[in-house]
Amino acid sequence: MNLYQQWNEWIQGQNDDTFDAFWETYSSAEERIYEDILKNYPTVPEGILGELAKQYAVEPILYMGFLDGINSSLREPLPLDTFDETSPVRLDILYETLLFNMFAAKADYLHNLEEWNRVLPKEKQEEIYDRYRRSRTVVKDPKIGRNDPCPCGSGKKYKKCCGKNVE
Repeated sequence: MNLYQQWNEWIQGQNDDTFDAFWETYSSAEERIYEDILKNYPTVPEGILGELAKQYAVEPILYMGFLDGINSSLREPLPLDTFDETSPVRLDILYETLLFNMFAAKADYLHNLEEWNRVLPKEKQEEIYDRYRRSRTVVKDPKIGRNDPCPCGSGKKYKKCCGKNVE
């Protein structure tokens, strides 16, 4: 079983009794890793998975969880389901996408890191937050009135055309 499968089984195996301890371990490790990555911006983080896990004092399975979380923010996503401790890792991060994804995940402990100010100006961070907020706004299509022209283009009123069988 590869590390990615182990990570997914570990996550799915959490219950009410174990989740809080798991989350504390994972989120504190994730925060340390992101602080280091942002502090060393613009250096592209890379190395061997097992060595990177040691560098951050986490188990390889926990580092795999970090990779699972950041994968959608990479220029080239990693083939995580093939990874083991000897796999090479190169994190070519799209930082704006990463910040957006942190907002979407409601990861306050990550998107509020002071180190973000080294990577993106405050104005850009606010712009990304506004884009995130707008992405969550639901916009309904305007309702077609019975006496409005039918949207199919027939020239008939909606009630005499496509709306004929609508109650």
